Amino acid sequence: MHCHNLSRVTAAGLLFAATAAFAQSSSPVVLTFSTVGDSRQDPITYDQASVGTPLTGQDAMWLQNTKAFGRILRTIQTQKPQMLFFNGDMIHGYGWAEFGYTTNADQTKINGSTKSADPVADASWTTRAQVLNSDLLAFYKQYAYWRGLVAPVLETGTYVLPVAGNHETQCKACKPGKVAKQANEEAWAANMGDLIVDATRFAAVTGTTPGNIAYGPAAGSSPDGLTTDQRKLSYSFDAKGFHFVVINTDAVGADSTAPTVWLSADLAAAKARGVKKSFVFGHKPAYTYAYDVAPTVTAAGGLDAADTAKRNAFWDAIEAAGAIYFCGHEHVYNISQPRNGAYQVIVGAGGSPFDVKSGVPTKHPATDRSYSWATVRLHADGSVDLLGYGFDEHFGPTALIDQIYIP
Repeated sequence: MHCHNLSRVTAAGLLFAATAAFAQSSSPVVLTFSTVGDSRQDPITYDQASVGTPLTGQDAMWLQNTKAFGRILRTIQTQKPQMLFFNGDMIHGYGWAEFGYTTNADQTKINGSTKSADPVADASWTTRAQVLNSDLLAFYKQYAYWRGLVAPVLETGTYVLPVAGNHETQCKACKPGKVAKQANEEAWAANMGDLIVDATRFAAVTGTTPGNIAYGPAAGSSPDGLTTDQRKLSYSFDAKGFHFVVINTDAVGADSTAPTVWLSADLAAAKARGVKKSFVFGHKPAYTYAYDVAPTVTAAGGLDAADTAKRNAFWDAIEAAGAIYFCGHEHVYNISQPRNGAYQVIVGAGGSPFDVKSGVPTKHPATDRSYSWATVRLHADGSVDLLGYGFDEHFGPTALIDQIYIP
C-alpha cells in the first residue's frame, strides 16, 4: 500500500489511535462526509465470535446488525458530517421481489415445495400467508427497518445517500446464480428513491445546495447497454466545488460490472466544470483485498471477479479523473492504491459478518475484524483528509485507524 502521510495501527488484535503526526492543509474545511457499507445480517452464517449465539430476536427478524451499525451511526452523528454515503448491502435481500416468490434458508424451496431454481412468479398467490412469506414483503420489511435506523441521522444535519449492493439487486437462487433482477431494482427505487437526490431536502439538512444533479440512464438509453431503468441506481451531483458519483455495480445483465461509459462521461463533464476533486461510491471493489497471509487464499469477489478488462477500463476512468473510489462488499477495512495512483477505500465492515474468520492470521490483524468507517474532510484548496475509525469485534473503544492527507 502506498499512501501520502499515512499513520496506521499495527498492533495485533487491538485498535490504537494513530500517531499525532499528520500533515494537513491550513485551508479551511468546507465539507465533510462519512462512508460505510454492509450492515445487513446473515440468518445462518452470522459471526458468532462478535455477536454471540443465537442472534437476538430483533436481528433474526430484521436481519440487521443493530448493535454495530447503531453504534457507528451514533458516532458519525457526533462527527457531524454533512453527508453519509452507505455503500450497499443494507438489507439481506438476495431473493426475488416478485409477488408470489418465496425462498427459504437453503434458497431451493419455494412455499414449502421443491421447484425450479428460477421459477416464474405465481400471480395466483392471494392468501395472507403467501403474501407474508413472499420475498417482496421481506425486502420491504428489511428496507423499512434500515430506514428507521438512519432516520435520526437525517434529522441531525447529515443527508443519507444510498448505494445499491448485490444483496439489494441480486437473486441468489435464480439461474445462473446471483443475478440482478428488474423487480429488485424496482424495490430499491421504491424504498430509496426519495433520497436520490432530493435537492430541497439536501439543502435543508446540510445547508448546502447540490448542483449539476445527474441521474443514470433510463431503460434502453444506457451507453453501457443496460436494459433497465438506472435513474435511481446511479447518480451524481456537485457540492462546494466537489463532485460525487454513485454507481450500481450489479445492474440487470451486468453483474459485477461498473457502468464505465456513463461514469467516464460524467467524470469528464465534472472535470471540465473545474471541480476540485471527484469521489465515486459503488458497492463492489475494483480490486479485491486479499486479506489472508497466504496470498492465493482470498478469491476475487469484486469487479475483478467478472471481467478484468472491464475492471481495468473502470479504473482507467477513476485514474483519469483523479477520483477516490469508496466501496464495500468485502466486510473489512482496507485502503490501497492499486496502481500507485488513485485510492480505493473499502469500508464494508458496517455490521455484516466479518469476511475474516475469528483466529485466522491476516495481513492487518488489528483492523481486519473491526467494525469501521471513514470520515472525510474536504478543504477549500481541494485537499482531502481521510480519517478511518473503528472498534474491534468485542465492541471495545472507538479509535482512529488511519490518517491520510491527499493534497
